[in-house]
Amino acid sequence: MLDVANQHSWFLPFVLLMLGLVVGSFLNVVIYRLPLMMEAGWRRDCCELLEVDVSAETPALSLAVPNSHCPHCKAPVKPRQNIPVLSYVLLGGRCGSCKAPISIRYPIVEAISGAACLFLALQFGPTWTLVGSVLLTWALIALTLIDFDHQLLPDNITLPLLWLGLLFNVFEVFVSLQDAVIGAMAGYLSLWSVYWLFKLLTGKEGMGYGDFKLLAALGAFMGWQALPMIILLSSLVGAAVGIILIVVRKRGRDVPIPFGPYLAAAGWLALVWGDQLTTRYLQATGLN
Repeated sequence: MLDVANQHSWFLPFVLLMLGLVVGSFLNVVIYRLPLMMEAGWRRDCCELLEVDVSAETPALSLAVPNSHCPHCKAPVKPRQNIPVLSYVLLGGRCGSCKAPISIRYPIVEAISGAACLFLALQFGPTWTLVGSVLLTWALIALTLIDFDHQLLPDNITLPLLWLGLLFNVFEVFVSLQDAVIGAMAGYLSLWSVYWLFKLLTGKEGMGYGDFKLLAALGAFMGWQALPMIILLSSLVGAAVGIILIVVRKRGRDVPIPFGPYLAAAGWLALVWGDQLTTRYLQATGLN
């Protein structure tokens, strides 16, 4: 496959585009089901702790079971109706059985996953950097939408992502192992310190522990050098969006805003254009 990729410049981008579309379809399942699975697990734990009978519990839910089906009429989704993006277009955005509308989010996630993989293939070529970047991108897409929906960054994704970043950098795929370890530690401790400082000053929790773990994972992939840029970009975008929501939507200041999506977006930008962004920042501030 590597020989074909080297001989035909279109082959690798095409494969990554198709793979990204398919995985994007699976990411939709993860985004929807993983929070429900976690909630069911918490409920079981509470019932066991309180010694409450759990025999009447709802049927088990996993990423594989039950098969994909329409949430309205429960009709199973046929293979020809599950082609990423294309099936949505051919079905007119509606269920093939009951004609109920299908959320536009599904093809958007598939398209973003496919486009991101295509871009990374063109950016990095057939390297281990491409493999790590694609895996990180898929995780960030899932984390972004789960946080938007539930204000939750699951350990099931953030912790394996952290260890995966360290594993790649054992072989110095992105940065040296030393920079990766320091990046993971500094990423976690920086937001952990802000969290406790804010709580001591206001008595309120300014962010969740999932944000600490996500920044630690980004530090494990890209090293401590990328953290200032990630924190700066995510803070600026988060503050701007927060102000817009308060002014335009009259959203109260006490209504929490998920920070994970801004961390994820800033981390992806740092992954792809980190050096260029840092150089331009230093030039703009006169530090270079």
